[in-house]
Amino acid sequence: MQANYHPLNTFIEYPEDEIQQKAADFRAHMQRRRSVRSFSDKRVPRAIIENVILTAGTAPCGANQQPWHFCAISSPAMKHKIRSAAEVEEQTFYSGRAPTEWLNALAPLGTNASKPFLDIAPWLIVCFAESYHLKEDGSKGKNYYVTESVGIAVGMLISAIHTAGLATLTHTPSPMGFLTDICGRGENERAFLLLPVGYPAADCTVPTITKKSLEQIATFFED
Repeated sequence: MQANYHPLNTFIEYPEDEIQQKAADFRAHMQRRRSVRSFSDKRVPRAIIENVILTAGTAPCGANQQPWHFCAISSPAMKHKIRSAAEVEEQTFYSGRAPTEWLNALAPLGTNASKPFLDIAPWLIVCFAESYHLKEDGSKGKNYYVTESVGIAVGMLISAIHTAGLATLTHTPSPMGFLTDICGRGENERAFLLLPVGYPAADCTVPTITKKSLEQIATFFED
């Protein structure tokens, strides 16, 4: 079936100098983003979480299948259940499952199997990737570029959280099958990422790190 098309009336063309400034301002804004492992329990209204998730939902995706689902959790009981299950997996990871090289890479960050932020952060957002969708007749429909699509949506979600004035952390306990069970998702979905969301604790610290330079991450081919 041919899609209906309409004129692009949402694009705004700015003067080049304004585009330059917007690009520089956004880079500076995103450079202030840091992954946070120490959260305040200060309340975050649901409306804010709704908006950042809706922003993620605008992401480009394969064939517009939108193969994602976001579970937003503020229930203390449910958060604690997630923490308990995550720490079981993390303890196994740190005590033997993870290769020595991986543990050595994590050592400077000081991470371990204890994840109190899963109880403390006012919201947890579990991001699910949908491997296939169910049609109206109950049959399976193929989703395309699922990992790429969900990855883009999560990147936009993280940017939206930061822009809203909140902090988050990309948490990936492995394996994450327990999140599918706790959130009651279907067999066609797998947990992709867990994001605690809230305000940094007053005494929050972050590791001193550097990012690669432009020369290290980009190559330009110009006439």
